[in-house]
Amino acid sequence: MKKAALHNLGCKVNAYETEAMQEMLENAGYEIVPFAEGADVYIINTCTVTNIADRKSRQMLRRARKMNPDAVVVAAGCYVQAKDGQENDSCIDIVLGNNHKKDLIRILEEYRSDTAVLSREERRRVTEIEDINRTHEYEELSLTKPGDHTRACIKVQDGCNQFCTYCIIPYARGRVRSRDMDDVVREVKELAANGYKEIVLTGIHLSSYGIDHDGKRHLLDLICAVHETDGIMRIRLGSLEPGIITEDFARKLSTLPKICPHFHLSLQSGCDATLARMNRRYTSAEYYEKCCILRRHFDAPALTTDIIVGFPGETEEEFAESMSFVDKVDFYETHVFKYSKREGTKAARMDGQIDEQTKAARSAAMIEMGKRKQKKYEQSFIGKTVEVLVEEETEIGGKLVQTGHTREYMKIALQSNENLKNSIIKVQIENDSQIIR
Repeated sequence: MKKAALHNLGCKVNAYETEAMQEMLENAGYEIVPFAEGADVYIINTCTVTNIADRKSRQMLRRARKMNPDAVVVAAGCYVQAKDGQENDSCIDIVLGNNHKKDLIRILEEYRSDTAVLSREERRRVTEIEDINRTHEYEELSLTKPGDHTRACIKVQDGCNQFCTYCIIPYARGRVRSRDMDDVVREVKELAANGYKEIVLTGIHLSSYGIDHDGKRHLLDLICAVHETDGIMRIRLGSLEPGIITEDFARKLSTLPKICPHFHLSLQSGCDATLARMNRRYTSAEYYEKCCILRRHFDAPALTTDIIVGFPGETEEEFAESMSFVDKVDFYETHVFKYSKREGTKAARMDGQIDEQTKAARSAAMIEMGKRKQKKYEQSFIGKTVEVLVEEETEIGGKLVQTGHTREYMKIALQSNENLKNSIIKVQIENDSQIIR
């Protein structure tokens, strides 16, 4: 039996695709082994969101070759797609661009057949890549048992039409392509039958689901269809763009009891001038109104966001404006990123690049405020009873406890002699020590 090892880099969409490739390999008779010495095939699902991600992708490819010089090394995904298959690293045997991960088994079998009697030096690289910016095809991948988890992420959409000035992803993932709704529901039903209680809908630009069909957003329609699935108790949404949040959207969501009141609204900056340079297509005032809409329709929803500090041209005054806005919104969690120049984007060519020391100082200040806001939000639940989906047993402070997440995605610890994994139970939060950060 051939042994295969997989390593994922990057986002939840990449993670879904990696697990889908693993399931394909298992169904084809491969034994899945840890990413260590001894595998016959190494598959690295790469990331290219920053120059650092590119470097990590190269490092993992070279590590795979070092672990077994005779193995077949497959470089899949965004890094090789952005390079248009031209990455000349000699450690790569097979290049799988985006939209070709579904062909993994066929390509592996053909490669092994063609190179069976050849030495490592005689092998020729196989490249399966296409012009991702011209395709309208959604790559059909699916999962029945995604890892050893109690929640399942489902990819429902690929590509992005936004072209933020700092982002390479539209060039690596192509234009918006949406998965057939019936196919999504079929997968959800299969996951429910396998015991999964929580579904996370995810995509490269989730809010755009359906616009490639008729120019209109259909994410709400998809959510309603998934909501009808028996056995699924929770539906969580991946990152949303502010524009999708309207009174009608929020009102309808609030009538669906399976929807988790946890909304990740990508912000990136609280300063209008910076948002304009980023090509984010909304103002801070418009963004704030979206947060107010969600809070009108949900009781204490967990609002989380992403912030970039040190974007080209960001002055001290602009950073202060961004800090003030984040303070005003009162996010549950703020994910802070120092701007990282990505070659091939407009922002990389902008004047006013910020030095690393300044970016680090701004990042530290934003992170510190984010921690205070997170603690404030979590402490507002002390004395309340929450629903926890128990996920695993772990050791905390020398004690063995079970942990899981609330509907708001707070991580809670509880003690029980009974194995509660994959159960949804009610827990009263009596003190701060029950909340894990």
